[in-house]
Amino acid sequence: MQKIIFVMEAVIILSLFSTSSFSQGGWFWQNPLPQGNHLLDIEFFNDNIGYAVGFAGTIIKTTNGGTDWINQFSRTTKTLIGVSVLDQNTAIAVGDSGIILKTTDGGEYWVTQSVGVTDFLFRVNFINKSIGIAVGSNGTLLKTTDGGNNWNNQSSGTGNHLLGVSFTDENIGTVVGYYGTILRTTDGGNNWFVQSSNTTNHLSDVFFTDTNIGTAVGVNGTILRTTDGGDNWIAQISGTTIYLSGVHFTDADNGTVVGHDNLFSEGIILITTDGGTNWLQYSGTTGWLWSVSYSNLNSGVAVGAFGAILKTTNGGIFWTNQLTGSTSWLWGVHFTDTNFGTAVGQGGTILGTTDGGNNWVSQTSGTNKGLWDVFFIDNSNGFVVGDNGTILKSNDGGNSWRPQASGTNYPLFGVYFTDASNGTVVSDLGTIFRTTDGGSNWTTQSTGTNSTLWGVWFTDANNGIVVGGDALANTWTILRTTDGGNNWNLQANGAGGSLNDVSFADIYNGTAVGYSGLILSTTDGGSNWEYQNSGTTNDLWGVSFTNIKTGIVVGGSGTILRTTDGGSNWIRQDSRCANPLNDVSFTDSVNGTAVGYYGTILRTTNGGITFVEAGNEISIPPTAYFLYQNYPNPFNPSTKIEFRITDLEFVSLKVYDILGNEITTLLNEELPAGEHAVEFNGLGLSSGIYFYQLRAGSLLETKKMILLK
Repeated sequence: MQKIIFVMEAVIILSLFSTSSFSQGGWFWQNPLPQGNHLLDIEFFNDNIGYAVGFAGTIIKTTNGGTDWINQFSRTTKTLIGVSVLDQNTAIAVGDSGIILKTTDGGEYWVTQSVGVTDFLFRVNFINKSIGIAVGSNGTLLKTTDGGNNWNNQSSGTGNHLLGVSFTDENIGTVVGYYGTILRTTDGGNNWFVQSSNTTNHLSDVFFTDTNIGTAVGVNGTILRTTDGGDNWIAQISGTTIYLSGVHFTDADNGTVVGHDNLFSEGIILITTDGGTNWLQYSGTTGWLWSVSYSNLNSGVAVGAFGAILKTTNGGIFWTNQLTGSTSWLWGVHFTDTNFGTAVGQGGTILGTTDGGNNWVSQTSGTNKGLWDVFFIDNSNGFVVGDNGTILKSNDGGNSWRPQASGTNYPLFGVYFTDASNGTVVSDLGTIFRTTDGGSNWTTQSTGTNSTLWGVWFTDANNGIVVGGDALANTWTILRTTDGGNNWNLQANGAGGSLNDVSFADIYNGTAVGYSGLILSTTDGGSNWEYQNSGTTNDLWGVSFTNIKTGIVVGGSGTILRTTDGGSNWIRQDSRCANPLNDVSFTDSVNGTAVGYYGTILRTTNGGITFVEAGNEISIPPTAYFLYQNYPNPFNPSTKIEFRITDLEFVSLKVYDILGNEITTLLNEELPAGEHAVEFNGLGLSSGIYFYQLRAGSLLETKKMILLK
């Protein structure tokens, strides 16, 4: 009977898999593409396969030489600073707080390696599949001899930060770092000795083409060259004084150096064809660059700020930008339904979508003024406001925009319409403008405050809330009207910085957000406001509630917070973004869009939940029993099965074939509470669909896995 039940269960699971598609879980990038976080390092394994890493746990991979890139799920939000590719399936990434990640399946699954250090790791270099060196802050040197599964500390003899490493074989390597530090080993890192760089400038990267010939680069345009294994380092003329952060040579003569200034405004690419005797500056980039890697003599990729990816196919003579989409800073976003949305921002930028953000199309605004907010009444009629009193109106879904006379030169920061006729715009110095004829005429309303007003929300034509504050005085302000703005009353104010946005779920329940993690809520239409614990000190810029329980807040450093209980608890989500987020718009509890710096557009179709299981995104409470999907899947021949139990339990984990025949028992013992992992090896089994079933306490759960040989 048990076998019959299991087979029926298997049929149900198979039907679910055959009819459901794997939607993207959590938050994912829509603009720019492939993503917009800073990229700090890149390395190619061959002409096709390469990885780049960066802020917010970013890992991207190419399989066609850098033409196209795919985002990978690193399972961390820590900054990844260095990457080394061992073979077409295996790579290692290192970064913040001593994190080391390893993949053995081409990046489908990244596993955190335990190293026991908390220092930053800046670079990692593998000589072969087994031996690798990682360098980091405070003189940290780590070595592995088993492909990164285990790492041992080595004594560097210095407390200076070590930023770059280059090995030419198992024994000979060079490390560079702060204050002109250069260390050399000839015995695989067992002993390191100091070499004289003749500079106190920080050195950020180093590259050797053979045992003797190498180049190091650093601050103030520093380029050093050795042809005798580092016994002598000779300064070369770079022609620049900015920070040079990355270097790569394809042979002893041909090399490329990249760098940047300190303001994200100027990047540089230098190329040499004579071993650095002469360095020529490529003038086609202004973006901040950090690292460069070549897959062959002609093809190379440089990466840098806000997701910059530059590719050359002619040895660095010409570079093309692989990043697609707008890079203008975006300040406001509004969706009327799941598909129709508009984002606005820097320099008159207006982007529109009619397919939920799969495609964002630039619209002609007719202005170069900064645009701060957007509001559409329906899919045809919308308004945009911005600097110097700019008000734009569209009656055709954004295909065309025409200016309206606001009567002011003040910057306009927020706009809200309750219907086609009645709308409100907020501005600087406590100024509010009101229209009752669809924007043909705007009248000034008196507020009695000089605070900058950032956000506005009306629950109907008469009842509205405006929020703002005085950044210099570190105070926030809430104004309320019950008569369409004829009278605005100071509802509340306090210390703690400005309030930047407000959202109401109905006439009674509203939330305002502001500086330093400030969240206030009301349940009586704004008569009284209470503080909520956001759990962050980051500035919060945007808020969107779709019902009285469910809301999303966005802010600095990619902050996204979600509540499902009206704000009693706010949970930080993995935005996969480090850029400041300025606004957010949800049309229901699961479909939403956030926008921010440098063209950032993030989308979720499941409320921002990041776990993906069987094509459906689900939340995993920290105190719940849970059986995870195996990784990798499909697999050959082994895969990892992970699960969580919350109490001391007798656990049974078994594998069955598609007919319900038991293949093996992986576990049949008592285990303590916590996360557990078991490896299943399918060696000796034929390709096909298998099921693994976990029994623990009240949990009985089965999942599908695919053995593909």
